[in-house]
Amino acid sequence: MTDRLIKQDPRAQYPRPPFPEQPQDAPGLARKMDPKPDHGETSYKGSGKLAGRKALVMGGDSGIGRTAAIAFAREGADVAISYLPDEEADAREVIALIEADGRRALSLPGDITDEGWCRDMVAKAVSGLGGLDILVISAGRQQFRDRVEEVSSADFDRTLKTNLYAMHWIVQAAAPHLEAGASVITTASVQAYDPSAILLDYATTKAGIVAYTQALAKQLIERGIRANVVAPGPVWTVLQPSGGQPQEKVAKFGEGSAFGRPGQPVELAPVYVLLASQEGSYISGEVYGVTGGAGVA
Repeated sequence: MTDRLIKQDPRAQYPRPPFPEQPQDAPGLARKMDPKPDHGETSYKGSGKLAGRKALVMGGDSGIGRTAAIAFAREGADVAISYLPDEEADAREVIALIEADGRRALSLPGDITDEGWCRDMVAKAVSGLGGLDILVISAGRQQFRDRVEEVSSADFDRTLKTNLYAMHWIVQAAAPHLEAGASVITTASVQAYDPSAILLDYATTKAGIVAYTQALAKQLIERGIRANVVAPGPVWTVLQPSGGQPQEKVAKFGEGSAFGRPGQPVELAPVYVLLASQEGSYISGEVYGVTGGAGVA
């Protein structure tokens, strides 16, 4: 882990490829990655920006969801995390970190491709936390396919249900519980603007997330609720070795960025905190790119 408070050359701040090939079956576990991602376990320092808030974070076991959950707890929020049952080992680590910061933590294992579970999960989060102020949609499915003929109907259906349908079901269930001052944050990708040939279905959903959130923002601001999108570039998460990229690309992941390395999940934490906090009070309907210099347009 690097000390993020010391001025450093950002190109050398975190590991650079080549990385070892490290295949995992989806959904994979962050604890098995080499090098291990920095989600802020020891490197993120809070300052009370979210004191007393209540957050529900999708995909909170690993990757960007995990870093948001850790950062929110360090900033004073109680946090519920959603994840697949197969990700329990990673999720237990996050729950322990939230509780170590003296915050309430809530585990919500289940499959968000099930509409009924999405609605039950939101209800459990509201009941367990005593309300809801922050909703982060960051769970996602990414499985590469080399040719369009290889993207089966089952593939397409699973990706859209995980990345788009679940977002809609969760937002729809959460909206009645959100009050003025609340925040919804979705997670798109640079893939929405510069799609890779092998991520046809994934890129399609990420473009959809941008459009959905910008439309949602226009509705919710009438209730005093903000909605924004974070669009990451190449970030070192378990999505990559568990079928999101071919192993030869995992070994070189992030090499083509201006930084010569992938981003670490913790490098997105300040953006999620900003968008969740009152410091972001005049920000809604925006797309925040954290792309390692690639930009979003």
